[in-house]
Amino acid sequence: MTQLETLTVIGVIVLAILVWVYFRMRSKDHVDQVLAKQKASARVCSRACLLEGMEQIPVALALTAETINYENRDLQASIDLAVIEEVEYDDETATGHTVAGKVLRLRAHNHAFEFMLDLPSAKQWETALPARRIDRAKAV
Repeated sequence: MTQLETLTVIGVIVLAILVWVYFRMRSKDHVDQVLAKQKASARVCSRACLLEGMEQIPVALALTAETINYENRDLQASIDLAVIEEVEYDDETATGHTVAGKVLRLRAHNHAFEFMLDLPSAKQWETALPARRIDRAKAV
């Protein structure tokens, strides 16, 4: 391999890393924009990570009167409060991994949705959406 080919390969690798970093930073900007938009109508909103297997997907998480919305550049979804059977706050994921903050675990229709929150945000969420089990479920 000549020196020119080596430099070209290194340049392509560096370019790929820079593009990846750029898109990661833009993703955080989009989450901040969504949070700013949601603040007016939400009881509580914060930055969180949606936990899907081993993947941590940064999202803007907002609690409104009827739904919990989570959104980022690639995802826009909500869970109706009426279908949530259990609300749980834990320091471990469902798979047993310990997290730095708290995990907000929502169970609806035999599916668990997990969101990782930092501690200050978790306190706000616990106040607005208290933990409850299916046997003691009340309207939120």
